[in-house]
Amino acid sequence: MALDPAPSDLPAFDPADPLGLDELLGDDDLAVRGTVRKWAADRVLPHIADWYERGELPDIRGLTRELGALGALGMTLQGYGCAGASAVQYGLVCLELEAADSGIRSLVSVQGSLAMYAIHRFGSAEQRERWLPPMAAGETIGCFALTEPDHGSDPAGMRTRAERDGSDWVLTGRKMWITNGSAAGVAVVWARTDEGVRGFVVPTDAPGFTAATLRHKGSLRASLTSELVLDGVRLPADAVLPEARGLRAPLGCLGHARYGIMWGALGAARTCLETALEYARTREQFGRPIGGFQLTQAKLADMAVELHKGLLLALHLGRRMDAGRLRPEQVSFGKLNNVREALAICRTARTILGANGISFEYPVMRHMANLESVLTYEGTTEMHQLILGKALTGLDAFRG
Repeated sequence: MALDPAPSDLPAFDPADPLGLDELLGDDDLAVRGTVRKWAADRVLPHIADWYERGELPDIRGLTRELGALGALGMTLQGYGCAGASAVQYGLVCLELEAADSGIRSLVSVQGSLAMYAIHRFGSAEQRERWLPPMAAGETIGCFALTEPDHGSDPAGMRTRAERDGSDWVLTGRKMWITNGSAAGVAVVWARTDEGVRGFVVPTDAPGFTAATLRHKGSLRASLTSELVLDGVRLPADAVLPEARGLRAPLGCLGHARYGIMWGALGAARTCLETALEYARTREQFGRPIGGFQLTQAKLADMAVELHKGLLLALHLGRRMDAGRLRPEQVSFGKLNNVREALAICRTARTILGANGISFEYPVMRHMANLESVLTYEGTTEMHQLILGKALTGLDAFRG
């Protein structure tokens, strides 16, 4: 049996990486993470509190072009100007972007994991050649239109219709809560047809297509969210995604977006933990820093444990995705756990900051409010519980 190493031989304990998880990442992974972290620090962090308070995302087109130059858009896709990066690297990018703000990560998720992925996976060669290069470069913004005003968790009830008229398609309906919608040059729209649910690549300058930005949000305020109206939008026959038939296609796209979310939410949690830790070291009450009190230390310890357990889970599932072995149920496992725990971390951080926790001088309330949306989009907590429940029992409770 090997002797235990002397304490002097052990690496120092790093509060930012208590489990030494960076040792599990390669040099390329760390380089990608560092590049995006620096971009977010330079380009987003100096302005995000103001953007959030005003409920705006100024220069979304400029931001998107910069993200394209970083290779962050559709980064796991092959060809067409995409980076062809690993799933783990994409996860690290999502984490760093959401450490700045969930709205910035949402922009990238919708562009790459939803709109670009749908065209790459289900589109024709012509559709891929037309749309993916400018989307990868950030020159064209995309959106993904599945959710409707009355149909969120149950997309099978969608009312948007696509009817054949000669060789054309005519789309009529409404879509709600569509990220990037008002800035998009192309929308991937899902609609009912006589053949089942189909996907359509819709240029947003098509007659009858309108997008209205949604205001008065209490969450994801630095994100462009829209309602889309399709009033007899006429499209040529080649606008349909040829390989997308039935709900399995859009749900497959959502699986890719959920994967990024399981990483991204931990970025918001990390920022809140770092903020709470620094505050606890410097804020004095009863004659000493509040970080010296047992109850505060218990909170910080629990927050760190859940954050880094979540990172281990995300990294494991990322490795499975890179190996082509990631199941949809495992994505639900990651999204359910990591977003739920990230929100709990943000809420606990708010208690450590006390009244200052609600001030936009600190990022905690902003991240906490953002994660309230992240908790419910791309599948609510209850939906992922039922997905796992069905997988565990073999019994379908969705319509029970």
